[in-house]
Amino acid sequence: MSFRDMVAADIHDVFLNTAEFAEHRTVRYDGKTYADIPVVLNGLKQSARKQSVSNHDQGLYVVTDVMHVALSDIGGIQPEKGCIIEVNTREGGLFFRRYYIALSQNTVGMIRLELEAIDE
Repeated sequence: MSFRDMVAADIHDVFLNTAEFAEHRTVRYDGKTYADIPVVLNGLKQSARKQSVSNHDQGLYVVTDVMHVALSDIGGIQPEKGCIIEVNTREGGLFFRRYYIALSQNTVGMIRLELEAIDE
């Protein structure tokens, strides 16, 4: 078994193990729905939104999350930077949070997405 084969096997057995780190979430991207796939979603960080002189929206924050998902679980298509992705707010939940993809990386079949959303 090659190193790449071992890493591919470990994606679901270790990194996306729902008994350890991952949760089943429904993801919507590019008009497709990927129901109950294992993802790791963490890093909830709020920071004050930068305001320009012409922008008068006060009390809004940028929420930043990091999501890890297997490329195979999202149809083999790597989400693109600058696009919108939606993830349900909890396992089995019916409500979705819309995110802007700020960064998208693929490392041996594991996708790492840095996500941003606007929150009050």
